[in-house]
Amino acid sequence: MEKTGKEKETIKGYAHRSSQEKDEVKYDCDFKIPKDFGGIGAVLVENEHHNEMYLKSIVFDGLAQGVLNVTCNSWVAPKSDNSEKRIFFTNKEKELENLRGNGQGERKTNDRIYDYDVYNDLGDPDSKPELKRLSWVGNNILTLDVAELADHTARLIHRRSQGVVVFTCLETRPSQRPDLGFATFTDIESLFNEGIHVPPLSKNGFLKDLFPRILKSITDTQEEVIRFDTPKDYKLTHYLSSSSISAASSLSHGDRFSWFRDEEFARQTLAGVNPYSIQLVKEWPLMSKLNPEIYGAPESAITTEIKGFMTLEEALRQKKLFMLDYHDLLLPYVKKVREIKGTTLYGSRTLFFLTPDGTLMPLAIELTRPPLDGKPLWRQVFTPSSCDATAAGFGGWPRLMLRTHCATEPYIIATNRQLSALHPVYRLLHPHFRYTMEINALAREALINADGIIESSFSPAKYSMEISSVAYDQQWQFDLQALPADLISRGMAVEDSTAPHGLKLTIEDYPFANDGLLLWDAIRQWVTEYVKHYYPDEGLVKSDEELQAWWTEIRTVGHADKKDAPWWPVLNTSDDLIGILTTIIWVASCHHAAVNFGQYAFGGYFPNRPTIARRKMPHEDQTDEEWSHFLKKPEVELLLCFPSQIQATKVMAVLYLLSSHSVDEEYLGEENESSWAENPKIKASYA
Repeated sequence: MEKTGKEKETIKGYAHRSSQEKDEVKYDCDFKIPKDFGGIGAVLVENEHHNEMYLKSIVFDGLAQGVLNVTCNSWVAPKSDNSEKRIFFTNKEKELENLRGNGQGERKTNDRIYDYDVYNDLGDPDSKPELKRLSWVGNNILTLDVAELADHTARLIHRRSQGVVVFTCLETRPSQRPDLGFATFTDIESLFNEGIHVPPLSKNGFLKDLFPRILKSITDTQEEVIRFDTPKDYKLTHYLSSSSISAASSLSHGDRFSWFRDEEFARQTLAGVNPYSIQLVKEWPLMSKLNPEIYGAPESAITTEIKGFMTLEEALRQKKLFMLDYHDLLLPYVKKVREIKGTTLYGSRTLFFLTPDGTLMPLAIELTRPPLDGKPLWRQVFTPSSCDATAAGFGGWPRLMLRTHCATEPYIIATNRQLSALHPVYRLLHPHFRYTMEINALAREALINADGIIESSFSPAKYSMEISSVAYDQQWQFDLQALPADLISRGMAVEDSTAPHGLKLTIEDYPFANDGLLLWDAIRQWVTEYVKHYYPDEGLVKSDEELQAWWTEIRTVGHADKKDAPWWPVLNTSDDLIGILTTIIWVASCHHAAVNFGQYAFGGYFPNRPTIARRKMPHEDQTDEEWSHFLKKPEVELLLCFPSQIQATKVMAVLYLLSSHSVDEEYLGEENESSWAENPKIKASYA
């Protein structure tokens, strides 16, 4: 092969199981390689088992030039599923070329090709014209890699089946109207106490065999009832607001409406499932940047004084004012969303004051409707004495999908396309990318797709993911994904060399930041030791062609619409690499965990974080009759505004599944990756 340049005839052999140690099985195979065969360029592998096999490595022993180790670390599909043999190159460049593909042809499930494209699979216009959706210009997708699928596929299918069962049963219950709401709060609590009765299993075909196992895993019962677990956070706030421990033993005792309190609403902006949105107010009055000729006067209507404390001007000077600001992001969509039956939308701002005891106090919630259908601008400010603290929680899952799942895809694709499997940066990042791509693919199929769970249960409806794409365009910057930079940019911290982590928090009791900075520093220390070991000379980073191609592709292809932005970090030194890798690992691990695993705890009792408002505020263009009805029974108006029974229970089921941990979950600081353990210095650094 080396002398003639022509490929020699393939030498075949069959591997036989020889030994097993724990979960690792060794196979042996004898080959007779002619002396004139030349160097081995690649190995073809065929799996004759019925299931996928994870191939760790192939070792050739007895060669004249010594031992040849071919690193595989990939799954091989069974011959019955894919008749084409898997090829593993001994030359890393050939392997990378194989992973990149040629950019042509239809991608199949068993292809090991990583490539880029826009999110163009959310809609289904061939089914119904109204299911047409825009492509996401700023985000990228993959073609599935069989290496990522196999060991997790069974669990994903099982979890997705749970959702299918729940959703099918919820939507096929007798007399279940799509718009039927909850008559009382007791009815909501019955989801946990009594459960939801579903049609007899005999009427559900294939569900008959699957349903008992799903019910057992969800409710630990064999009845034809779906009974949700009581969210842990609901229990927690319930306990904190109760007068005794015994009063917190069930939903029917104690303060059932602790979630309704202003102080709890404020607490969750710092310690809840969306701690990334709160920001320091730096200018007054609050101003919109939208075109006033279209959206009305830009000045906020909030003029609330902070009674008993200080003036607004003084609070601003002392850095005591904070806000949640979705005004300019949502206002352009108000008219579009309101054309959809069963939902409404406002541009919104929420203002908080940092009290002397270090806790937040809500001052005002401002809702804005732009000029609409011949009606003038409507804007209303609600203060603690005039409203409750419940607001629709659009900022949760779509922002989670945007900032962690979607933005991470270019890192994953570029890592597999540009870094060989033996490259130290590949080995460092690979464990953090497990399952992300296939989870995203499943989300596009059943969660964020046209008329899927998000669109049917969140206020922006069909515009939910489009708004997320707009948020990406307006707000996403790689450099601000680093926790310290994020906190500083939102005014939640300032640099201070004398403070822990080099930052002084604007709000001392900010659990997300306090815990997050500890983890950030630990990750950065680990990455620093790792990078300094492999790149002891500063010039090595700049001269590493694979590494430079990787970072260039992330910036110019993975985030092509932002490729010319001035905020991208350069990659010239080991310190540059440390900052980039720490940010990527933080987003894929701690950032994701902070906004994902608490979803059911905070949103499982949906009045705490309702995903949709089905009716406009009673104050907006109200008639005398509507206002009179609201004053007599305000709780009825709130229940009618809440999600319908189908919407609420579908979202609860989704949050339950998304918040659960995989059985093979890996945690930072625990198990040492085998590739890290091979090197004593790296193993010691990770320990």
